[in-house]
Amino acid sequence: MSAKEKSGHAIVLGASIGGLLAARVLSESYAKVTIFDRDALPTDGVTGRKGVPQGDHTHGLLARGRQVLEELFPGFAADMTAAGAVPVDVQGDVVWINGGHRLAAKHTGLAGLGVTRIGLEAYVRRRVIALPGVQLLARHEAVGLIANADRTRVVGARVLPVGGDTELRLDADLVVDATGRGNRGPSWLAELGYDKPAEEHVDSKTVYVSRAYRRTPGQLGFTAAVISPSPELPIGGVVVPVEGDRWMLTLIGVGAGGVLPADPDAYAQFARRLAGDELYQLLSTCEPAGPAVRLRLPVSVRRRYEHLTRLPEGLVSFADAVCSFNPAYGQGMTVAAAEAIVLRDCLRQGGAGLPKRFYAAASKVIDVPWDIAVGADLAYPEVEGVRTGKGNFLNGYVARLHRAAATHPEVGLAFLAVANLMSPPQRLFSPGVLARVLWSGRAGKARTAPVVPVAQVTLAETAG
Repeated sequence: MSAKEKSGHAIVLGASIGGLLAARVLSESYAKVTIFDRDALPTDGVTGRKGVPQGDHTHGLLARGRQVLEELFPGFAADMTAAGAVPVDVQGDVVWINGGHRLAAKHTGLAGLGVTRIGLEAYVRRRVIALPGVQLLARHEAVGLIANADRTRVVGARVLPVGGDTELRLDADLVVDATGRGNRGPSWLAELGYDKPAEEHVDSKTVYVSRAYRRTPGQLGFTAAVISPSPELPIGGVVVPVEGDRWMLTLIGVGAGGVLPADPDAYAQFARRLAGDELYQLLSTCEPAGPAVRLRLPVSVRRRYEHLTRLPEGLVSFADAVCSFNPAYGQGMTVAAAEAIVLRDCLRQGGAGLPKRFYAAASKVIDVPWDIAVGADLAYPEVEGVRTGKGNFLNGYVARLHRAAATHPEVGLAFLAVANLMSPPQRLFSPGVLARVLWSGRAGKARTAPVVPVAQVTLAETAG
């Protein structure tokens, strides 16, 4: 629809990143967009909130996420950089160690952003509520849907002011359920006489502990680092530069073999066991800038709405309400951004059949990051889930790919482009990549890149 054709009312249930991005694209088609969230929403860009318990842990925006946010909010990257976020070349500025192999660094223009979840959400919220016709009501909890007489269409939503006892019943032409991991969307469908979507669950058995540290530009020889755990060494860590001249550092433990220390004074010795010494150097050098925060990662859930044959018109589930990822892979915000573009494109095709069209297209966006995350999780014997021949093949191939990426930057770029949702997975099997992967696989351990001490890493820190 063009701006002149805007009409009607859309309701978004949930004002997290996904809900806000949905509201942004809905504002192009609907004259009025109302967002509800049960939390009190801080505006300072520093304070977290109960509904986003992962907000105090390390986040970064992948390249596709940054690209979409720049499209939806012109000037986004410049604004965030001015506020202290740190632009990064995903391959050139980030130390990647996967399966013990250090990815060959090369500046490629694959652009990500080091930023806190809290700061990013506050920025997006400011931009969205400044749009004409958009209203956000905090401390209002979604409690149900309103359907027409034959229940073929959702025509509104029921919300309850927090602390109140009188429901509000609001009419809408479209309701978007962006209430997150714990959403009641499937139950709401059942109440209207529809089947619940099939669900896939994977418990990664992963624990995080995160802490902020003071950052001085140039004090360490890298900009960011990702040291992935593996079945052979089920511990890892991530450090990303963020606003406020801080590092956000997260230590990761998987299963019984990846137990994290409870005492922050022991973090450095824990980090000393990792496959690279970047995090150990940081913990041995930098001062803490806040308390340590611990989180047992929730179960990853994918709801297969695209497989349902009957759906009511006027209702779309979105972002984490459709698929909630293991956050260790940093995909959630970027997938929500990609889904926003899918929703916008579907709306431009008209309202008829919108839910089915959206779920079919969104499933293609979700497939790649879901396969990457679930495949990596299921490589651990203690993680429960359905293992398939396809998954086993991909895990074996990716292990070889990481070995090849230690000496071939173009292989590393292919992997990062797919992981950042900038290229389709077929790129991993292009002739040039496939040949290098197979050759490196034949070479075996002799071609494994040594772990390079941090003092030898020549990446220059981006001050932002």
